Amino acid sequence: RAPRPGGFAVPAFVGVLAVNLANNQMRIHENILMLETAKATTETVSALRAGASQMKAEQKASDINDVDKVMEEINDVTDMQREIQDALGTPVGMAADLDDDELLGELDELEAEDLDDQMMAGVAPAPITAAPAAAAPAMPSVPKAAPVAPAAEADEDAELAALEAEMAL
Repeated sequence: RAPRPGGFAVPAFVGVLAVNLANNQMRIHENILMLETAKATTETVSALRAGASQMKAEQKASDINDVDKVMEEINDVTDMQREIQDALGTPVGMAADLDDDELLGELDELEAEDLDDQMMAGVAPAPITAAPAAAAPAMPSVPKAAPVAPAAEADEDAELAALEAEMAL
């Protein structure tokens, strides 16, 4: 036993008791941490279980056969609409007898005849010119003065400079 300043002797096993007490506190903290982890894991599994249950309920509401049936109906309606559009786009009457290639050929013949008539009359064919270009819109002028910082930015700059001065000390 070593004498203490107050005149009392401290038994040697007190140091051993302090070490044991520290070890016990550490075990208690480890147990608390493990319990918190177990609780979080239980809550996570519970949430996953509830989500899976809700997904099953939603799947029962929409059977794959119902989905296939709806998609088939959509395809049928789309096909019918396409047929209607094709029928409306089909030429009728005289237009049904016209052929695009035939019409283009007739246009070429008419243009050639017109050119022949102009040349026979001694008139030069009118050159094809582009439409006159429209005047460009007026553009705004460029400012000549330097931009002025708003007051809020100037205040922030002053505060920053003051802080930098303090940090330099």
